[in-house]
Amino acid sequence: MPSGQRRAEAGVAETGGRAGLPGADTGGPRFRAGLGKANRPGLLGTQLVGLLGLLTLATGCDRLPDPDEAAPPGGGSGDSRAVSPLANPDGTGPGLAALTSEADQAEARKLIRGLATKGRGPKTGYEREEFGYAWLDTADGVPLARNGCDTRNDLLKLHGRQVRFRSGSDCVVASMTLHDPYTGKDIAWKKAKAAEVQIDHVVPLSYSWQMGAAHWPESKRRQLANDVLNLLPVEGRANSSKRDSGPASWLPPDRTIRCAYVTRFAQVAGKYELPVTTADRAMMLEQCGG
Repeated sequence: MPSGQRRAEAGVAETGGRAGLPGADTGGPRFRAGLGKANRPGLLGTQLVGLLGLLTLATGCDRLPDPDEAAPPGGGSGDSRAVSPLANPDGTGPGLAALTSEADQAEARKLIRGLATKGRGPKTGYEREEFGYAWLDTADGVPLARNGCDTRNDLLKLHGRQVRFRSGSDCVVASMTLHDPYTGKDIAWKKAKAAEVQIDHVVPLSYSWQMGAAHWPESKRRQLANDVLNLLPVEGRANSSKRDSGPASWLPPDRTIRCAYVTRFAQVAGKYELPVTTADRAMMLEQCGG
């Protein structure tokens, strides 16, 4: 997992002299003599380090924070339109807002606990084409189907800001700004570099195949592959690193969004009656305080 980019900053408070602490008396002859010897800077530095250590103990200062413990910011400005997954059960709202309140996390845990579990089956026979050709507009039964625009461009329009279309089209997105929920970055995207933004299947198609979709009718697999609830446009590298992993093996680099991500994962699994592995469910609960 990529580590956080935020670097913790910590300063040493002004302490001054304090009675009863070694070195606090600056008026004695031994101290003045020490200052007069230019060839003894190491001793003075040692005394100051010892003084600072004692002052830290005396004042009860906390330890310096570990940079890896902080949620890594992506440097993006965020998306004020982003919707909580709990308020977006069909996936037609933009973005993916973090779940931070105890009430929201409790609701997420209830959803996750309702998922059945099983081990992964074999990947034998899996092909992307088993879920229909990529981004077809004819997957009946899911939002935005048969609207005259392919699923990929539907997703770019839904989640992008400052969207511009190819000349003469109200479907094909030529450029946009995307706030990537997985990394927290803002991406200025252009079609000329299409791979910088990829559409992630929250529940990967290969994962679903191994968890039971291999036995579904093709129409249901087409729905899963094109359902906006199961789709998010994200940074290409983050999507590539995920591959077909479940939550026990991969989570978004931005820790603040992880509960929302696993909640979306649970919404998709619940809608399509897909079990998850025991390890995946345990990790999902952990991300939401369980």
